[in-house]
Amino acid sequence: MRKSAWAAATGIASSVLLLTACGGSGSTSNSAAGSATSSAVSSSSSATAAATATGNGATPSAKAHHSPQPQASSGAVQFPPIGTTVMVVQSSNLGFVLAKANGEVVYTYAKDTKGGTPTCTGSCAAIWPPVTGTPKAGPADTFPGTFGVIKGAGGVEQITYEGMPLYTYAGAKKLSTAGNGIGGVWHVVPLSRSDITGG
Repeated sequence: MRKSAWAAATGIASSVLLLTACGGSGSTSNSAAGSATSSAVSSSSSATAAATATGNGATPSAKAHHSPQPQASSGAVQFPPIGTTVMVVQSSNLGFVLAKANGEVVYTYAKDTKGGTPTCTGSCAAIWPPVTGTPKAGPADTFPGTFGVIKGAGGVEQITYEGMPLYTYAGAKKLSTAGNGIGGVWHVVPLSRSDITGG
């Protein structure tokens, strides 16, 4: 009898140890896991709030501006300042050409001169609007030429490429080069695949 009682007691003790090792008390284990999860979520939320409060988390402005292209910096998305026009290398039916980040292909006007004041004004500018703003190369693009800004009609700051004022063709579809060659004076700005980083 003593041996049976001893075996029974040992069995019960083993069961208790086994339950304890496996997290036998489900409520204790689950509440600990829940606390850890809540703590992680809370920490993540706090970090996000802190980043936003300190300016590390950028929020896009409600004001309209030219084609912002987000860029990663220190894990946060940053947008170019308002008034920036992002310029990119775009594939088209004529090969790679210069365009705005929103897909509008840009043109030069043969009657303009390098470094000179834009000559397409008034009714001409209604069909060929000037590209305005502060130029910025897209994050994946390296241009062989340089951008600049020149004062156009009415003091408008018009973007130039290699000293030539840039225009878009009003009403043209995105990525369209339909304006190329019109009147023999409007031309796309040819580029190449090598102007795209990793291209």
